[in-house]
Amino acid sequence: MPRIALCAITLSLLSFSGLSAADPAPGQQTEQKALYALDRLGYGPRPGDLDRVMAMGVDAYINEQLAPEKIAEPPELQQRLDTLDTTIISTANLFRDYGPPARKAAGADEDARKKVEQAAHHVAEEAQQARLLRALYSPAQLQEVMTDFWFNHFNVFRDKGIEGQIWVGAYERDAIRPYALGHFRDLLGATAKHPAMLYYLDNWQSSVPHRDKNGDLKGGLNENYAREVMELHTLGVDGGYTQKDVTELARILTGWTYLPRELEAGTTQPFAFDPKRHDFGDKHFLGRTFNGADSDGEEEGERALDLLARSPATARHISYQLAQYFVADQPPPELVQRLAKRFRDSNGDIREVLRTLFHSREFWDAAGSEGKFKTPYRYVVSAVRASGINVINLKPLLGALNQFGMPLYGCQTPDGYKNIESAWLNPDAMVYRLNFANALGNGNLPLYQEPQPAPIAPMAMAGTMASGMPVSMNMAPPPAPGPQNKPPPPDPMVLQATLGNPFSLKTSEALASAPPRLRAGMILGSPEFMRY
Repeated sequence: MPRIALCAITLSLLSFSGLSAADPAPGQQTEQKALYALDRLGYGPRPGDLDRVMAMGVDAYINEQLAPEKIAEPPELQQRLDTLDTTIISTANLFRDYGPPARKAAGADEDARKKVEQAAHHVAEEAQQARLLRALYSPAQLQEVMTDFWFNHFNVFRDKGIEGQIWVGAYERDAIRPYALGHFRDLLGATAKHPAMLYYLDNWQSSVPHRDKNGDLKGGLNENYAREVMELHTLGVDGGYTQKDVTELARILTGWTYLPRELEAGTTQPFAFDPKRHDFGDKHFLGRTFNGADSDGEEEGERALDLLARSPATARHISYQLAQYFVADQPPPELVQRLAKRFRDSNGDIREVLRTLFHSREFWDAAGSEGKFKTPYRYVVSAVRASGINVINLKPLLGALNQFGMPLYGCQTPDGYKNIESAWLNPDAMVYRLNFANALGNGNLPLYQEPQPAPIAPMAMAGTMASGMPVSMNMAPPPAPGPQNKPPPPDPMVLQATLGNPFSLKTSEALASAPPRLRAGMILGSPEFMRY
């Protein structure tokens, strides 16, 4: 094993046994508070970020992050995003050009069907790249953190059929990102109606049993979405609902679907309510009676979502998850109670709940604790940000996330990826991280790549789609590339300054005694960098 890995493993074992940095001197407290804000509200500092936040003040930084609509994306980032052509295609056109209609048009031609599959993979890969680029380079870091939080909360699985691949990015774009700091009810409704969720949890096929024109019995109730929207999305597993409530909600949501023929025709409204599939009988849900005969059907579902969003159990569940995400794996109950009250009082205003959280005593008390253990996604993004690398080839980073067991949009189960230490801290995971730190710290990841021609645009209904995915198009290569398109190693002195030198005495001594060429990898593999 390389010397860097041995050093880092030794340091990690020491840290995870209880060693920590000494208490900061008064003159260091402002710097550490700024660093803590950068780590918790975003994915950690890039070179220069710490000085900027200290100059503007932590409170001003928090207010800035709570208003992402006022933060302009850097032109360089927007240029990169603009090259990802499929990320701006509508949900309906993705379905028509890359989904089942394209597969049907390919027929039995094996080569044509393979091209359709490759094209669907291309769409999903561009969505992954767009997410990574924003996380790495967007100054609206809280927006990116909350997009990740809510995607896991309302998880859909990328690889459930061709629909999952083509829609996962559009789902984040249309149903998650615009509402990440908005009102919870709007977010709940957007996810409930998006075809990606309707497909993933099978509600698009849920219907009252009925006979078709030939007299054959069709349809049937599917409870998947009804169960998960209560257990995971709103009330929580201990939210006081029963199996009868699950069944009744599933009946209420019959007819909430999408219509493949309308999507193929390019409809601008991918969600559809089909009254022929709806159960118009009376329902009794969470102690309320829904009179089906007095409703147009779709309105029943809206009323049910209103009821779920306003429930005190939902306020507690969401507040607990936010406190766990931003403060501690076992968040203080008093903080959860205050956040739940703010959630109820503000009618589910996520921005106001976060404002209460970020100005709470418990949030800042956690700055003096051991810290939360980074998920693989947070670890990879924070390492690249701290290194200051202008990544052109994102594939090594996506590959690392796959190796770490956290591929983007790759969680199969509806509960999404966990953000607690017990899910990610184990010996094998540490070896993977330390090898990544070694490779990044020594400039051995091929993160530079020459521009390539843009892929051929899809031909609707023809099954002839793009099969390749250049990571960078129409972009000038970054300066001073290393051999084999590898960036130069990060400067360990700059890296330490970027991170505010948060290291314990033992880590500092190990860094001081190590050869300079090993120090950047040791910093990125240090126990202090594994936490935030």
